[in-house]
Amino acid sequence: MRPALKLSPATETTRRDLVREAALAQYELRAATYDLELAVFEPLRYLAIDRLRLRPGETVIDVGCGTGMSLKQLQRDVTAAGRVIGIEQCPAMIDRARARVGSAGQSNLELICAPVEEARIETRADAALFHFTHDILRRPEALDRVLGHLKPGARIVACGLHWAAPWAVPVNLFVWGAALRSTSSLEGLEAPWSLLAERVEELAIDDLMLGAVFLASGTAGASRCSGQPPAEEHPRRERHIPPGPDSPAAGRASAAPSPQRQATLVR
Repeated sequence: MRPALKLSPATETTRRDLVREAALAQYELRAATYDLELAVFEPLRYLAIDRLRLRPGETVIDVGCGTGMSLKQLQRDVTAAGRVIGIEQCPAMIDRARARVGSAGQSNLELICAPVEEARIETRADAALFHFTHDILRRPEALDRVLGHLKPGARIVACGLHWAAPWAVPVNLFVWGAALRSTSSLEGLEAPWSLLAERVEELAIDDLMLGAVFLASGTAGASRCSGQPPAEEHPRRERHIPPGPDSPAAGRASAAPSPQRQATLVR
């Protein structure tokens, strides 16, 4: 048997950069139609946000915030006394996110345009949302950056596509088609949460939409969140969008459906 090929650190870094650039190019092309593409999954967004159990005055990180479809709901949940931090590496996406909330909704919002693993997060958050962010969930450095800026016990929720049971052929054809448009690789699609499960306490997994979508929730352990936030470098391709002068709009989103079956715990 031939030994497994191990990439040198330089080669691995180059590979990661190529994957990142491919994802960035993909999202630049999708920015104009992104909201429409995710419309079918919108009820799941509100279910995921509800799982965060946000309270007034808390800070939440929207990891891979895209065009900002979660931002207004997150702002309403933490109220003007709280803070929402959105991270997105695609300039076209984050420009749409800024336009979505408008100048009246930026008093408690910070948008960071950078790859997650290079984002300068200057606080410790109470919660983090990963909504349809497969590529980010498969990057250990990105997960470590976010978890390093969470408080011990912070709530973490992730939602996205995954392969259904092998016999569910129509469902997997749907997952395959959606994933080709929304991910740079199908790697890890059988369990997109696996790297997150290694880093959080008792990650609970729910299957939704006949097994096409997972909803994972857990809490950050003290070992991942101890001490002060790590010293930051000056990352590449980063653009901070400062808060505006006004408060977010009020209102509440419609209720989301309940999961289809009992959660599975991943320890």
